[in-house]
Amino acid sequence: MILEQVVAPYFATNCWIFAPSRNSECFIVDPGISNPNMVAAISAVLKKHSLKPIATVITHGHLDHTFSVVPLDDAYGISTYIHTTDRRLLADPFKALQPGGMTAQILAELNMSDSAFREPREVFPLVDNQEIEIAGFTLSTRHAPGHTAGSAVFVVDSGHLIAGDVLFANGIGRTDMPTGSDSAMRKSLKERILPLDDELIVLPGHGPQTTIARERKNNPYLRPEYLDALN
Repeated sequence: MILEQVVAPYFATNCWIFAPSRNSECFIVDPGISNPNMVAAISAVLKKHSLKPIATVITHGHLDHTFSVVPLDDAYGISTYIHTTDRRLLADPFKALQPGGMTAQILAELNMSDSAFREPREVFPLVDNQEIEIAGFTLSTRHAPGHTAGSAVFVVDSGHLIAGDVLFANGIGRTDMPTGSDSAMRKSLKERILPLDDELIVLPGHGPQTTIARERKNNPYLRPEYLDALN
C-alpha cells in the first residue's frame, strides 16, 4: 500500500493520499490551503507513483480541509465524498468560519471572497455507517460531530482511521467555531472513537500519526474528566 502525506502551507493541514500500489488508482483526503492551491504538490506525488486520482474524501467542511477540492476536480475530474451535513460548506465555507478569524484573514490575503467557492461537479453525500469502495479500499463512515456538525471519521480497511479534526495526537479539534459543539464532541469521542480497535493507525487532520491505543492511554480528552464533564 502507498500512503503519502502532503502538508498544506496554511494551518499545516494533512492531506493524505491512499493507493493500493504503484500504477494504480488512488484517493485524496482533505486537500487544504495553498497559494494558489495544492494541485501542484499533490500532482508531484501522483507522478512519483504513477497514480490516477479518482476521488477526494473530505472529513469536514472547514476551508483548511476543502480549499483545493474544486481545483483538483478541475484538473482531474474526480468525485468528492463528504458527510451530508457539511456538504453545504463546500459552496459556502463562511457558514462555519468565525468572522474576522484567521481563515478569513488568509482569504483576504489571497484576494478571495465567498463568491469564489462552488461545489465540485460530482458530490456524493455520506451518512453514518455508510461503507464506500474507492480505489480498492473499503471506507466505513462514522459521523462524529463536535468540531463541525458534519464531521466524520473513516475506518480504512480496518487498518487506518482518517480522523480529520476529531482526534489528534494528545488533542482534539476545537469546538468553539460555528456548528461546533463541545457536548457533541464528547459524545463522538465516547461513541465513535473509544470503541475502535487499539491497533488502528490514526491519521489526524493536523500533526503526527498516532494510534488508538496511544491516545486511549495519553490523550487527556479521552479521559473521564473531559468525557463526563457537565455541559
